[in-house]
Amino acid sequence: MLRAGIVGLPNVGKSTLFNALTASKNAQSANYPFCTIEPNVGVVTVPDERLEILAKLCKTQEIIPTAIEFVDIAGLVKGASKGEGLGNQFLHNIREVDAIIQVVRCFDDENTIHVDGKVDPISDIEVINTELILADLASIEKRQARIVKTVKSGDKEAVLEDKALKKITELLSEGSFIRLDEHFTEDEIKVLSNLNLMSVKPVIYCANVSENDMKTGNAYTQKVSEYAKEHGAEMVIISAKIEEELVELGAEEAKEYLADLGVEDSGINKMIKSVYKLLNLVTFITAGEKEVRAWTITEGTKAPQAAGVIHTDFEKGFIRAEITPYKDFKELGSYTACKEKGVTRLEGKEYVVQDGDLVHFRFNV
Repeated sequence: MLRAGIVGLPNVGKSTLFNALTASKNAQSANYPFCTIEPNVGVVTVPDERLEILAKLCKTQEIIPTAIEFVDIAGLVKGASKGEGLGNQFLHNIREVDAIIQVVRCFDDENTIHVDGKVDPISDIEVINTELILADLASIEKRQARIVKTVKSGDKEAVLEDKALKKITELLSEGSFIRLDEHFTEDEIKVLSNLNLMSVKPVIYCANVSENDMKTGNAYTQKVSEYAKEHGAEMVIISAKIEEELVELGAEEAKEYLADLGVEDSGINKMIKSVYKLLNLVTFITAGEKEVRAWTITEGTKAPQAAGVIHTDFEKGFIRAEITPYKDFKELGSYTACKEKGVTRLEGKEYVVQDGDLVHFRFNV
């Protein structure tokens, strides 16, 4: 399951957001209930309006959305890379996630004291990023010390790793997160992936604002937006306080409340969708009388590998994939009608599964 870690300095609204997230309507799905794996870990369903529409057309009550595991990681302080605050525990937790959601304070409030005495979102971002980079550089240095003898012996794998470690050290020393695919070969990426570095993970900057700034943002969010664009990250505007209030409302009331604020969708939904976009994820669907179910794959996944997400036997014995585009199924209302109109088709091993494809796999075990 996809894991995203929520991080931030103290008093930026991180815990408020996590509490709202894990108590939200997404987390209360009857078919995929929110569960607390640990006190700070929750599983939340991914919003997908297509599933309910398909369930009505397929005449089924069973809807199984895909889900994301969110980890509320202890508030970071300056010096965490050297053991300050929760230090190593914090850093271990963040190494285990697929993406980082960094909550950044973008609101003024005299009653909520900022850890540094002033609101400065870019400074906050750089404090956290610096600590993660410093911790990664320490890990890289330890690894280089371990392989020094094998490098001297001329071992090809060790020489390749040493080259990659020197290269990433130079890049990280510039003080910014990096994207491995922009700087390294496939072989070098394989080597570096074993280190589970934090400063190469994709990031969403979650600009936490007051109710009044939810729709258009403010001067703080503008700075965060520019920073995110410059560093190849995503940015969403969210009001953790409002999200917490939405939890107490029914679906229709929540929708009306957001409409009154001039906002179409909740910040939590936007954040979840941003995680998908950031990680290049898409959803294919299996739909029938038994259930309507969403499955997550990486963009560009071919049919046999998509089948393997359901069951390894499906991939091993893959024959064909019967594909029906969601839009056509929604318009025509049934598989029979889709087949009669010729919009359902059979695809082979080279077919790249698209977001929203309704798929029936044919396989032989």
